[in-house]
Amino acid sequence: MYEAGYNKLIVFQKSKELALLIYNLTKEFPKEEIYGIVSQMRRAATSIVANIVEGYVKGSTKEYIRFLDIAIGSTAELDAFGQIAKELDYLNERNYKRFEDLRVEVAKLLFAYRKSLRIKLNP
Repeated sequence: MYEAGYNKLIVFQKSKELALLIYNLTKEFPKEEIYGIVSQMRRAATSIVANIVEGYVKGSTKEYIRFLDIAIGSTAELDAFGQIAKELDYLNERNYKRFEDLRVEVAKLLFAYRKSLRIKLNP
């Protein structure tokens, strides 16, 4: 079976882990939030993964950087949604910390990866 090269990227693996965590954590949110914050958090989390993959397969470093910029924006969205969820008591302190630690790790990986591609583009 063909294994896409992006599967080997730590940033892809960690962003996928973050998306799965978001899906698991939001299962416990109130049912009336299914089309609200649950949908927004899941969309932002899966957007990170999707943009890493889409940028990877585009074939252009310049385009890839643009997709990574979008993924970085989605990590910022998740930050805002996570803060709101915590303040609404949808996330307890332990789950918020798990989420936030992984979100920050993914954001750092994205920034570092984007920087390395920019250096490759403009040595």
